[in-house]
Amino acid sequence: MTSDAVTTSDGAPAFDIAEPEESLGTRLWENVKGGNLGSLPVIIGLTVIVILFGFTAQNFFTAVNFNNIIVQMAGTTMLAFGVVFVLLLGEIDLSIAYLSGFVGVLCAELQQPDSGHFVGGIWPIVLALAVGVGIGAFQGSFVALIGVPSFVVTLAGLLAWQGFIQRTLGAGGPIIIQIRWVNYTASYFFSETAGWIIWGLVSAVYVGSIVWNVLSKRRHGVAIRYPWLLVAKAVALPLCAAVFVSICNHDRGVPLAGIIMLFFLVFWTYVAKRTTFGRHIYAVGGNAEAARRAGISVARIKILVFMISGFMAGVGGIILAGNLRSVAPDQGGGTLLLDAISAAVIGGTSLFGGRGDLRAAVLGSAVIATIANGLFILGYQPGTIYIITGAILLFAVTLDTLARRRQAKTGR
Repeated sequence: MTSDAVTTSDGAPAFDIAEPEESLGTRLWENVKGGNLGSLPVIIGLTVIVILFGFTAQNFFTAVNFNNIIVQMAGTTMLAFGVVFVLLLGEIDLSIAYLSGFVGVLCAELQQPDSGHFVGGIWPIVLALAVGVGIGAFQGSFVALIGVPSFVVTLAGLLAWQGFIQRTLGAGGPIIIQIRWVNYTASYFFSETAGWIIWGLVSAVYVGSIVWNVLSKRRHGVAIRYPWLLVAKAVALPLCAAVFVSICNHDRGVPLAGIIMLFFLVFWTYVAKRTTFGRHIYAVGGNAEAARRAGISVARIKILVFMISGFMAGVGGIILAGNLRSVAPDQGGGTLLLDAISAAVIGGTSLFGGRGDLRAAVLGSAVIATIANGLFILGYQPGTIYIITGAILLFAVTLDTLARRRQAKTGR
């Protein structure tokens, strides 16, 4: 069986000819027409929200309030990181809120000196997080190996972990967190000097990664597209980080909760974008059958993703417990589940799978926390906060749906 290769007038194969490089403006316009706006809408929206509250809410533009928002959004952001991974597969995890509460309660139980199962040091955190990972694997196995819809599996998990929390704490009441490692996650602030040292290290690593990427491409003869954009990024992020540190240092310093968010943002972004495992997640979310035919173990990917979701729910549960310095029978309740899922979707992660990134969790959580904080300062009731958050969520999902339709029509 033979086939004729398409050639140019000088006889060179067509696939050897590089496509003409499009300008950045053309690329942006094509993305706008295709509905592939990424995080741009939420960034613009967050900017407008901050400016609006800055002029209307007293003391909104203060270092104290800035740090408060960071600490308040940290727990939700951890859960949202796990939600992003699950949504990339086109699945859902409804158990994350009460799973985070269960991990927090377990950690609190293990750190009680008179509980009969006391463990010292950081081991209550380690063991509780290990249980969260195991629960994620357990739930993911039903989805991946048996084929039970993730909605049903995780809804059952929601009920089960809520029941465990209430059975454990229903009669005894709240448990006070005495282990400092848990409380530090929401209450520790670095000194001014330490904050600037962290800024220097983060900026150096970021700029170094850009330089390394450029040198690597040059060694392999790959052209650098939009070099001025790389320079702009290398300048803008350290500058924004310097503003961040400066504002925090006007209060108590850079919060540990913010560093934890940054760490997991960088780590999970690397996993999703730069590893084979991450590429397989996007492939399975885009087309599971095609991924299976390409040799990807779809079941393995799904189980691992639910393990990540369980782990991040546990991390969020630890931070939320540290924020209150205790765990109560309603741990993991309220709007935590809806906030975490809304954060991922509002930030730009598609509900249909295969599209999104980890910064969506941070951006979406920032939108929700900023709205809640600003409206609270203005004296509005929680119902108003829910209405506005719901409207923003509906808008984000509408954009996602329209973008999916445009891509289906154009085949891009």
